[in-house]
Amino acid sequence: MATATRTFARALRTSARPALSAAPRIAFRQSGHRFYSSEPAKKGSSAWLWLTGAAAAAGGGAYFYLNGSTPVTPKVFEPKFEDYQAVYNEIANRLEEDENYDDGSYGPVLLRLAWHASGTYDKETGTGGSNGATMRFSPEADHGANAGLKAARDFLEPVKAKFPWISYSDLWIIGGICAIQEMMGPKIPFRPGRQDKDVSACTPDGRLPDAAQGQDHLRNIFYRMGFNDQEIVALAGAHALGRCHPDRSGYSGPWTFSPTVLTNDYFKLLLEEKWQWKKWNGPKQYEDKKTKSLMMLPADMSLVQDKEFKKWVQKYAADNDLFFKDFAAVITKLFELGVPFKEDTPTYVFKSTRE
Repeated sequence: MATATRTFARALRTSARPALSAAPRIAFRQSGHRFYSSEPAKKGSSAWLWLTGAAAAAGGGAYFYLNGSTPVTPKVFEPKFEDYQAVYNEIANRLEEDENYDDGSYGPVLLRLAWHASGTYDKETGTGGSNGATMRFSPEADHGANAGLKAARDFLEPVKAKFPWISYSDLWIIGGICAIQEMMGPKIPFRPGRQDKDVSACTPDGRLPDAAQGQDHLRNIFYRMGFNDQEIVALAGAHALGRCHPDRSGYSGPWTFSPTVLTNDYFKLLLEEKWQWKKWNGPKQYEDKKTKSLMMLPADMSLVQDKEFKKWVQKYAADNDLFFKDFAAVITKLFELGVPFKEDTPTYVFKSTRE
């Protein structure tokens, strides 16, 4: 069944975007994780103290190396669009290299890495955000919300080794953009220039959403970053991808029947399915009454329990193009929070492998 499911999802990604809500209700295996997660991290998590490596200059572009001559003369490599496209291609070509990982794609966990690296931003203090890649270190790597993201960081290590001039900060964001575009999502513009920071820049725990909480908590978390109600709902649409894992967040299951294809099905399912509390030994979560193979978290259900949130859920459920337009805008905003771009920083749009 798992192999058949992956084959079906791949067929969807290589054809015109389908109306996935009408697809057969396929039961995916119940082991996974996604964006909302605030369970305590396991003991012994890697500290990710990668203190060596390439030094990227401001602007994400000037990588210094030695030419091997005597006396030693520094050379400067300034990457262009095609260099960043090469990084994108390397990631895209490896997304489905391990068919035994989740639903056969590293896409969802790469998007979650980019999301969590960016979602720590605090507009009042100007701290956090994607500029720094501080999840490489303890204690941030060990925060409960980041459980399981070692898989994404490990996946990108060979890419970093192949392209040592790129900062981890930019690499993680390109990984998220690649995941969105390769999973049939909209184009996401990219501006380089993030610089890696050391352990002193790690953010305190508690800046990412807690799955067990409701609308007040969501507003507190996202308003701190500078988002409004519409943007909160649009960002939540990323839950069309991936699944929860009992050994990470404690929760279990996918949100949709096609967890490796981005559509507005998450919003449709919130409105159209009948949801009930799941009877099990894990934390409180919902399951669909019909198949009992899907799940929603308490934070997800708050989007249809709150009047202001629900009106946006209804709009996105009715119009996939509108969802894609708003999602592209808000995820770009999220990925750029707190990044000190130069005035002349270029904006790139990567070509996906589906083109």
